[in-house]
Amino acid sequence: MSSPSTPRTDRSSVSRWRTVLAAGLISVTLAGCSAAAPDLQNDAAQQLQAKVLNVSEAAAGNDPVAALKSLDELVAQLDASAADGGVSFKRHQSITKAIEAVRADLVAAQAQAEAAAAAEAAAAETAAAEAAAAAAAASQAAEPPSQVQIPAPAQGGSGPGKGEKGKDKDD
Repeated sequence: MSSPSTPRTDRSSVSRWRTVLAAGLISVTLAGCSAAAPDLQNDAAQQLQAKVLNVSEAAAGNDPVAALKSLDELVAQLDASAADGGVSFKRHQSITKAIEAVRADLVAAQAQAEAAAAAEAAAAETAAAEAAAAAAAASQAAEPPSQVQIPAPAQGGSGPGKGEKGKDKDD
C-alpha cells in the first residue's frame, strides 16, 4: 500500500508541472496576443492561440499524451506561419523556446503518470498474489487430513484354527 505522504507528493508535483505549464502557455499566448508588433500578424496570432488552447485543455484534463500531440500541432502551425511570413524569425524563436519548456513539463508529467500506473499495477498484482496465497492456505486448512486405509484383521473362520484341529482328531 502507498504511504500517506505519496498522494501529497504526487499532488505537489502535478501542481508544479501545471504551474510551469501554465506559465509556458501564457508566454506562448502573450506572444500571440501582441498582434500589433510587426513580427506577428493577426491571422498567425489567432491560429496559434487556438492551438495553445488545445494544449492547455489537454493539460488541464491531466492528459499529457493529448497535450503533447496538441503541442506538436502548435509547432507545425508556428512553422507554417513563419514560412508564410506571419511570424518573424525572432518571434518564432521566442515562441519555440516557450513551447520546449512546456514540452519538457509534459514529458515529465507523462513519465510520472506512467510510473504511477506501473506502481499501481504492481501493487494490484502483489495484492492479487497475496490474496491467492491466502486463499490457498485457507483451502488447505479447511481440507480434512487424508485418511489412510488400514486393512481389517482376518476373521477366525477363514482357515483351520486350533478349534478345528481338535474336532478332526476327536472324530
